[in-house]
Amino acid sequence: MKALVLGTGKSGTAAAAHLRAQGYEVDFADGYDCVVVSPGLRTKSELQLGCEELKRRGWKLLAVTGSKGKSSIVKLVADAIGGVPCGNYGRPVTDLVSEKPGWAVVEVSSFQLETTTLPPDTFEAAAILNLQEDHLDRHGSVEVYHGLKRKLLTFARKGFVGGESDGLKRKGFRFSTLWVDSYFDNDILAGNAAIAVDLMRVAGLEDAAIAKAFRGFRPLPHRMNLVAEIDGVRYIDDSKATSIAALVAGVKMAGSGVRLIAGGLPKGDDPKMALSALTEWVKKVYLIGQSAKAFFAAWSSVVDCEICETLDRAVEAARREAAKGETVLLSPGAASFDQFKSYGERGEVFARLVKKEGQKT
Repeated sequence: MKALVLGTGKSGTAAAAHLRAQGYEVDFADGYDCVVVSPGLRTKSELQLGCEELKRRGWKLLAVTGSKGKSSIVKLVADAIGGVPCGNYGRPVTDLVSEKPGWAVVEVSSFQLETTTLPPDTFEAAAILNLQEDHLDRHGSVEVYHGLKRKLLTFARKGFVGGESDGLKRKGFRFSTLWVDSYFDNDILAGNAAIAVDLMRVAGLEDAAIAKAFRGFRPLPHRMNLVAEIDGVRYIDDSKATSIAALVAGVKMAGSGVRLIAGGLPKGDDPKMALSALTEWVKKVYLIGQSAKAFFAAWSSVVDCEICETLDRAVEAARREAAKGETVLLSPGAASFDQFKSYGERGEVFARLVKKEGQKT
């Protein structure tokens, strides 16, 4: 038997190792912008390959998808139930096949769902946290993107859909306990948290254990992390927000009185998708990086914008103008590679600059 694995990242490497263990002769290919597949060839994703095998070996699987917060919810649920985070976050799914069966919490992307077909009992439960307009450069339309996300629910015994999902109505949705309702007064955060509760309950956790998991949870780096509060102004690092959709979600999470630092290497999505959120929540935008002029042209008619070019100038300007009760939010809506090695470095630089500004008071 022969198999061709396209892509030599973590998922491709893990898939190749699994296939070799099954007796396949494996070839690797990478670096293609387009792959044309003959209808006579059988194709499947690494996600499908891994989930099929884990299910056969007695694993129990939960799945999470959405536009904002997937990795954090996967980590929260996996930590709470003693499971393994895998898929688009954590380990490749096929990496688990040689281990003792347990719970796997799988983060699933729309890219993976393009080439995945699974039986309806593969996942004990699957959840769509929220949906924005995202990855339209890949999928072509928001209808196709949302359709791929909905597809995940057909692979599961139970399905949960969160609030703040453009194109998906809240359906049978509830806040599972009072402490979730009181801790998360924002639709996206509350929706994500309530779905995490539902997934934990599917895995058999009682309310006391669920509450303990929330109290002990620490967010993943550069995802709506509170860096500091200086003179009543909050500074939040959401450097992981590398798309306009993620920027919009970050702005909504931050709430009113936002001074937004945005910009970087553009990814091709339409900045006008952010106009409604900017109008409602943002007092001023401080623009950096290669996309600064394009973002200014798209947004300056509805919100005060200033081209700062660099992150240090943006932080300094926001610090100077922010008033007590406001939030300075780094949620770039663009990649980092024009000025930084990674979104992680961008977030770390932001934190250092904020602390430096704090020393001036």
